[in-house]
Amino acid sequence: MDSIISHSPEETEAFALALAASLTGGAIFALCGDLGAGKTRFVRGLAAGLGIDPNIVSSPTFTLIHEYAGGKFPLCHFDFYRAGSMDELLQAGFDDYLRADCVLAIEWADKFPRLLPATARRFCFSLKSENEREISEVGVDGAIRFL
Repeated sequence: MDSIISHSPEETEAFALALAASLTGGAIFALCGDLGAGKTRFVRGLAAGLGIDPNIVSSPTFTLIHEYAGGKFPLCHFDFYRAGSMDELLQAGFDDYLRADCVLAIEWADKFPRLLPATARRFCFSLKSENEREISEVGVDGAIRFL
């Protein structure tokens, strides 16, 4: 299977929660997909899996980053959607987060792919229907990986 189909926001969160069980500090998730495709729900699942209250997770579209502490590792949640340039992200300290002992989740990561290290796990979210989302892990080369 090269992707999974999520039938609800709760399934998307459960998928990420399961991934979070084996995470270590320094893990990076690069997320791409249309508005409403499930990227923030995925980050909520990561939070829950790290022991952070998923209800406090919201999209940092207007603030660029949210930091959530109190879990196994801090969760740093970037959103590149409104970022105007790579320089803006670097001035905000993005490169410091790449070296931090946190789990880093980046929404709209495909906007500035040159900022992503090869170690980032890339997930693409696609709307299939009102209730279904396809989640695919994509390699650095753009090839779909087996989940």
